[in-house]
Amino acid sequence: MPLKDLPPDARPREKLLARGPGALSDVELLALLLRTGIPGKGVLQLAQELLQLKPKDGADAGFDGIAGLLSATADDLKRIKGLGPAKCAELVAVLELARRAMAQRLQERAAFDTPDAVK
Repeated sequence: MPLKDLPPDARPREKLLARGPGALSDVELLALLLRTGIPGKGVLQLAQELLQLKPKDGADAGFDGIAGLLSATADDLKRIKGLGPAKCAELVAVLELARRAMAQRLQERAAFDTPDAVK
């Protein structure tokens, strides 16, 4: 369903601005990044398909939502019809920012570097 067919308060951007990011589902947050769908596939459907993407090797497990997307490569993302080079590059950049933010947080935490630190 095209976003324009949704009531204004149900559209991801308006919902985020009115109620904050915690009010949005993973699909809605991803749809905000994607911005547009393609003919026959709305942006919400495109986001849902991306979250359910299966690895290339055909294993049963998918990326398992947003957290699993952190391991997605540009080649993985290109397999989704509607994700061209620009959207793939934007998603890869956002995923890399998320990885770096998590790595920075982990580095800032106190390390258990002595037996006494574990107590």
